[in-house]
Amino acid sequence: MARVTVEDCIDKVENRFDLVLLASHRARTITAGSPITVERDNDKNPVVALREIADKGVQPQDLKEELIHSLQKFTEVDEPEPEAVPLIAGTSVARDADEAEVQMDRMTEEELLAGLQGLVPPEQVPEDESEGPA
Repeated sequence: MARVTVEDCIDKVENRFDLVLLASHRARTITAGSPITVERDNDKNPVVALREIADKGVQPQDLKEELIHSLQKFTEVDEPEPEAVPLIAGTSVARDADEAEVQMDRMTEEELLAGLQGLVPPEQVPEDESEGPA
């Protein structure tokens, strides 16, 4: 069982922190079932990954690309759905709904605030008057 040290790998990957990232990524891929390029010699996956980097069994640039690709998140962007066309054209309900949407779209923030400020809370009706004549 040959020992591998950071000094064996530092000439392939100059930055020790990058070396740790690449070796840990390679160890995870080995755990996931990727074939190894050196003899295992009863070593654990992180040691096998370091030995592969030291023996140039895997290229550090390839490992770096794989690592970047594995960390990237793909976010699916929903495309807007086409506008629904009313089944029966010319109905008053469809026209009223369309007009309400147009008015809603055209309202500015200032108009909304002015409308909210103009609202007055309903007056409190005394309980005696609300019961009506007895």
